[in-house]
Amino acid sequence: MKKNKNNANQHVAIIGGGIAGLEAARALLGLGYRPVIIEKSDRTGGHVADWHRLFPDMSPAKDIVERLRRETEGARTLLQTEIYAAGRLGNDYTLTLSDGNTLRAGAVLFSTGFDLFEAAKKEEYGYGIYDQVMTNADLERWFNGGGDKRLDGKEIRRIGFVHCVGSRDVKAGNAQCSKVCCITAIKQAIEMKEKFPDAEIWCFYMDLRLFGKKYEDFYIGAQRDYGIHFIRGRVSEVSENIEGRVIVKAEDTLAGKPVKVSLDVLVLMSGMVCNRQVHGLACQLSLGVDEDGFLKSRDNIASITESDNRGIFYAGAVTGPKTVPETLAEARSAALSIHAYLSAQ
Repeated sequence: MKKNKNNANQHVAIIGGGIAGLEAARALLGLGYRPVIIEKSDRTGGHVADWHRLFPDMSPAKDIVERLRRETEGARTLLQTEIYAAGRLGNDYTLTLSDGNTLRAGAVLFSTGFDLFEAAKKEEYGYGIYDQVMTNADLERWFNGGGDKRLDGKEIRRIGFVHCVGSRDVKAGNAQCSKVCCITAIKQAIEMKEKFPDAEIWCFYMDLRLFGKKYEDFYIGAQRDYGIHFIRGRVSEVSENIEGRVIVKAEDTLAGKPVKVSLDVLVLMSGMVCNRQVHGLACQLSLGVDEDGFLKSRDNIASITESDNRGIFYAGAVTGPKTVPETLAEARSAALSIHAYLSAQ
């Protein structure tokens, strides 16, 4: 694609330094722009930087994060920086930063990602109540070498995973599917089987939503090669016995009978929810917010990376739950849309 001769003078503000922001910055650098990544934490990579391995290939998450960091070294990256105010000045946007400086940009990309549902809100699952209940995020930290008293030095023989914790749950205020919980549970179940070869593992699910490339094969392999049990039915009760083991009661709706298992550890698959911290900034810029709290795209078919405001674009889970491949593809699409917009100025 032909570069605009004025690209080098065009700043593009990228709000959020996760993989969506990094991939968009990489693409914009290739188009000759000067992207500025604004990241509130002390490092880039977002949630993926906290993950151990990625489904369905089981490749190390650190590999993609390190590659993106390396390929965006030409971008200006502002860590531990937030945006206190935003507005429009002519065709440009002005962003007042937490360090007191003001950034003027020809276009703005929101790649602010998502939050994880707080599992403690679902008291019936026992997170924060029973010692041996943990979340998918807790387990990923342990996979990455972080210590965890629920697993370290213990004989783990029976492990359970509960899907859809905080997703597809109207009472919890999150009716949407998080897309990745089912496949993440399968990935983590396989990793736990590799860590504890003699352990029995159960996955309790409502429906298995495995729509991505190789996902179905991954699921079949979990049963065939690792002997992981899949129980279709909601968990109705979680308790703890006198030995400190977790007791899970559910109904196997396929077999038409109740199930009761005692476990050494229970893992809750906390789903994706909107990043509400971005709502204040969205309000300042008159950006739409969907009923689910995610930012609202111009439409959900052809313009998902575009807002209703000229010059403001989206990428990744800022508009809804996304897989890693979807996030990267959206970031590249958003970069091309930004290029087309700025080239027409």
